[in-house]
Amino acid sequence: MAEITAITPQKKDKMRCNIEVDGRFYCGMKLETVMQNRLKAGMTVTPELLSAMQLESEKQTALDKALTHISASMKTEREVRDYLKKKGYLEDVCNYVLEKMRDYGLVDDLQYAQRYAESAGKKKGARLIAVELKRKGVSDESIEETISQMEDGTESAKRVLQKYLRGKEINRDTLRKAYGHLLSKGFDYDTASAALRALGEEDED
Repeated sequence: MAEITAITPQKKDKMRCNIEVDGRFYCGMKLETVMQNRLKAGMTVTPELLSAMQLESEKQTALDKALTHISASMKTEREVRDYLKKKGYLEDVCNYVLEKMRDYGLVDDLQYAQRYAESAGKKKGARLIAVELKRKGVSDESIEETISQMEDGTESAKRVLQKYLRGKEINRDTLRKAYGHLLSKGFDYDTASAALRALGEEDED
């Protein structure tokens, strides 16, 4: 059992409360739910009970918030989950929302990864894209499949190289730094070398 140590109104939404359990923030909850269940500071509860209360009263509200969150751009499952957690929703609510969104086809990490790679691949290499997708919560399997489908990055590396060299004097030191720049953008050694060779061939024409 745990003890509710404080129930305070949220600053941005007076119809919701922050519930602290054992001195720490635990979740957000509708004021109506708090009143209906007569929750108050000093009451002992189980985490499962609070989770069930929140799920019953706020699952639709949480789903609506998540749908609004993804309206501007696609999000990964982890990004949606993190967003809901920051709003004070517990695991059961997050699971409910993500299950509904998967059913609707509104979250698909593989599709997200493929679209992200298609866009980012114009200025970043596969290695950096893989790192960024991992950070966004995409599974190793989806990342591997996405990276394997990417086109050769030489043309993208050449564009990045040309932009980096614009206005600079072309010499050995500059080219060395340019090579490091390409590596920092996630292009592998072979792709970076190929872009530099292509630059030399163009200069000879």
